[in-house]
Amino acid sequence: MKGIPDARPERWLAALALIIISLISLGNVITRYLTGGSFSFTEEFSVFLLVVLTFAGASVALRRQRHIRISFLERALPPGPRRLLIGFQALCGAVVLGLITWYGAKLAWQEYHWQSLSPGLGLPQWWYIVWLPVLSAAMLWRLLQQTLDRLAGRHADDA
Repeated sequence: MKGIPDARPERWLAALALIIISLISLGNVITRYLTGGSFSFTEEFSVFLLVVLTFAGASVALRRQRHIRISFLERALPPGPRRLLIGFQALCGAVVLGLITWYGAKLAWQEYHWQSLSPGLGLPQWWYIVWLPVLSAAMLWRLLQQTLDRLAGRHADDA
């Protein structure tokens, strides 16, 4: 689609996560129906993939201007104060995403260092946690792109 900003890596990751969730859930339902038992890994993987899907989708939504934003005040302000408000909004978002990235990376490193294992399957816990700082950093990048586009006037609000 021409004219719509792209976030291709995040779109592919979100699509892959959704496909895998669907396949393992379908496999689990069929197995439960036929045998009365279920696969032990499906819940752990599904929760992990749902987090990946959420963060990747949020990154795509950020790039495409699809997050909720009340722009009443923005539209009422003249260009100078509007730019300051856009900058303030970006700063607030960057602080939150920066903290998530920093503490997520710190937690992933600690889990790697301590060699913690997941309770269900006994896999290294950092395999799951490392996606938190990676995808929040992607969101931080998309926030920067969005802010630069808004400041340059490339994205007008839908009035």
